[in-house]
Amino acid sequence: MARIKVAIIGSGNIGTDLMIKIMRNSQVLEMGAFVGIDPESDGLKRAERMGVATTAEGIEGLTRLAVWPEIGIVFDATSAGAHARHSQVTREAGKVMVDLTPAATGPYVIPVVNGDAHLDAPDVNMVTCGGQATIPIVAAVSSVSEVHYAEIVASIASKSAGPGTRANIDEFTETTSRGIEQVGGAARGKAIIVLNPAEPPMMMRDTVMTLSSGASEEQIEQAVMAMVEKVHAYVPGYRLKQKVQFERFGSNNPVRIPGLGAFEGVKTTVFLEVEGAAHYLPAYAGNLDIMTSAGLATAEKIARQRLAQEVA
Repeated sequence: MARIKVAIIGSGNIGTDLMIKIMRNSQVLEMGAFVGIDPESDGLKRAERMGVATTAEGIEGLTRLAVWPEIGIVFDATSAGAHARHSQVTREAGKVMVDLTPAATGPYVIPVVNGDAHLDAPDVNMVTCGGQATIPIVAAVSSVSEVHYAEIVASIASKSAGPGTRANIDEFTETTSRGIEQVGGAARGKAIIVLNPAEPPMMMRDTVMTLSSGASEEQIEQAVMAMVEKVHAYVPGYRLKQKVQFERFGSNNPVRIPGLGAFEGVKTTVFLEVEGAAHYLPAYAGNLDIMTSAGLATAEKIARQRLAQEVA
């Protein structure tokens, strides 16, 4: 079966886990190159042992590799600050960029919500780990009701937050908040991330709270349950932690949100847990696993469309 060759920029946890997922699981993607800036990184050494072309000279080194002309899709697993340069190089070379940083220079993509909407875009953004876990739930509630406000809290193990994650905390909250609105369908969105230093490390936990009107509790619960199953299909460790919780606010007891005012409607609270597949990262690092799984799912959609066009 024909495959599209890919390159991964970023030899840290996310990039290495993504490489292993592609090599083990993908039917339409083939590893072409693995890129870092530290020649001693575990990711680059592992890639070399697995027979993948490597460079420790960043994006410039990638363009000098013999395989560069054959690369169709490039994953960016570095940082928001570095992404602008990486995107410029890949665009000029006519390649597609799948951005796993919070840079958000391209359209937001959540595979189960709008995965088919931006297959022709030169640069697609995977939002954040918290966004990939929670925006599908907001979108599910939005599919049956009007969501006036949505708030998410993503709690991850401190050990699963590498230097890239820590450097991008502000971008995380801003990008996730916008994604809640633009993809999730909420009128207003807010995102919070918590790095938990507990030992042993905790699984990724996410809390999604929405305030909506126009649908019954049963309709909302059915929509949420259906969405959880869709995400679970490509992130096997994604699951509800307990039953969906509801609280009603009427004219006699409206809920007041600071800066937004008083609202009536149904408050829906969803508690999620994301366990990683442990391909490279520990099982508690579900936050990183959901990003690589979403990036892989998106790239495979793009690759299938390209392969179909080549056949036609």
